[in-house]
Amino acid sequence: MSRNPVETQMAVAVFNSPLGREHHANNGMESTKPSGRRRVFVQTETGCVLGMELDRSDNAHTVKRRLQIALNVSVEESSLTFGDMILKNDLSAIRNDSPLLLTRNLNLLHRSSSSPCLSPTSKDIQQHNGDRSGPIEILGFSTRNTKQLVKEIVKAMNTGVDPIPVQSGLGGAYYFRNSKGESVAIVKPTDEEPFAPNNPKGFVGRALGQPGLKRSVRVGETGFREVAAYLLDYGNFANVPPTALVKITHSIFNVNNDVTVNGNNENKMKKQYSKIASFQHFIPHDFDASDYGTSSFPVSAVHRIGILDIRILNTDRHAGNLLVRKVDGRFSQVELIPIDHGLCLPENLEDPYFEWIHWPQASIPFTDEELNYIQQLNPYRDAEMLKSELPMIREACLRVLILCTIFLKEAAAYGLTLAEIGEMMSREFRRGEEQPSEFELLCLEARRQVVAEREKEVVAVAGLSSPKVEEDVFQLDIDFDDLGFPFHFGRNGNGNGNGNPFSKFHETIEEEEEEFAGEVVPASVKIKAEGKKLAVVNTSSGHRSASEQLPASATFVKLGEMKEDEWVVFIEKFQEAVFPAFVNRKSAAKGQRQLQRLGTSCQF
Repeated sequence: MSRNPVETQMAVAVFNSPLGREHHANNGMESTKPSGRRRVFVQTETGCVLGMELDRSDNAHTVKRRLQIALNVSVEESSLTFGDMILKNDLSAIRNDSPLLLTRNLNLLHRSSSSPCLSPTSKDIQQHNGDRSGPIEILGFSTRNTKQLVKEIVKAMNTGVDPIPVQSGLGGAYYFRNSKGESVAIVKPTDEEPFAPNNPKGFVGRALGQPGLKRSVRVGETGFREVAAYLLDYGNFANVPPTALVKITHSIFNVNNDVTVNGNNENKMKKQYSKIASFQHFIPHDFDASDYGTSSFPVSAVHRIGILDIRILNTDRHAGNLLVRKVDGRFSQVELIPIDHGLCLPENLEDPYFEWIHWPQASIPFTDEELNYIQQLNPYRDAEMLKSELPMIREACLRVLILCTIFLKEAAAYGLTLAEIGEMMSREFRRGEEQPSEFELLCLEARRQVVAEREKEVVAVAGLSSPKVEEDVFQLDIDFDDLGFPFHFGRNGNGNGNGNPFSKFHETIEEEEEEFAGEVVPASVKIKAEGKKLAVVNTSSGHRSASEQLPASATFVKLGEMKEDEWVVFIEKFQEAVFPAFVNRKSAAKGQRQLQRLGTSCQF
């Protein structure tokens, strides 16, 4: 693939507020801040990172002004964002060590992709900024072991032990080593992800904050998802290695089309670059799951990883990101270590990729210990925990977590196996088209009921008689007889005893954009109804990702666009629908044919 690099220059600076004194780092990692002062790390769409101290009086305007002075970038028609929040003025909600993102309007993206972000010279940094932060700064939560590991790496770096680039994968990643030269951590900069401006492997072309490999996971936001997976793995149940978010500085990091001084490339190699990155303990292992017969994997290990994958809707669980380590050096006993969770917790319901669906262990019932673990899960508590530890996480991602955890709990309590749950959440690939999963169909019906109730309330408030509602709904090419079960919703079929809830579906015309219950149906989709059959015919070749290798996944259900009261009702309707679906699925399980699942692994 030909390279289409985004020209950018990484600035390394900590811009201290002129209203307060500088604070030196403690042991190269931690610093003590006076009351009312916070440190933040602001990243531009092209990857430039600037650390700065904030006073109580600072606002978004002063932050952007400092960026303009220090990085020589235009901040006109730009916004300072923190997850879902656009910071207008007040910065009181921003906690210490938070990563912020400066985004520009769409009409300026092309200009920002073609003009280098010039950093101040080393002399300017020393004179105006005085970067006294350590080479590795942990942002937010970390374990004691992680802090100790950072100290070991910093000590090794000071003695000349440099990190090593990871050659595999689509994104930039680096093994950081201890004084013995052993790899002890793997670091993935957010601006070197696939399609990010400074990706070292040619997968570039998008700014931070734009859709990435998965349309529901934005470029530059996989790092905190890696941390989220670790935080959600309570008691190290699934064996996720300790992970933290860091600001890290080193000359090995990649910056595409760097501007050298006097044409001296040697100068570039010595230049230090600061990055926001995920920092994960490197676990010594013997091979990955693709190099070893999966039938010998422990049932409990597969179950535990699968439970985590379902909760976080992992869209990229393949054998290559399951490490295998021999226990006591024997091949007869191994343990699994799941890694690479950057494509979990999408903003919308994406098609997950669960390779373990086809493994025999996934068809074995859960043990009492596993069922008890699932029963104890509290999705609302989990969401609050992530919001506290990773405040940049988007509300839509938290809703995905809540919905998937509820589905897992209900399905496990009913007696479904891991494989059955995974199959219900995976999309089917029929006649060359991507179809929504059974899980997504439940969500679509719950959403339809929410909209129907809202319309009734509007009519009731207006004091009018209920009109006949013409429902422009998104209909799907699924013959429920082919699935092996009659698909019903609600406690009595569809909730009112009238049988198939899709019986009211009618043929609709193709329009530029059809909207169903907040979900946008592209013009390339033709919608029609044929009795029990629901059809979606893709009339175009479809959109493709920037790599032109991975198909763009359809979004059938968007959770983030619902208002809070709608979300509450949606969850209620969804929970009412799951039990009848489980009953019907179990009753028709015998003789059910193997379905061809879509599934797309990004090997990320």
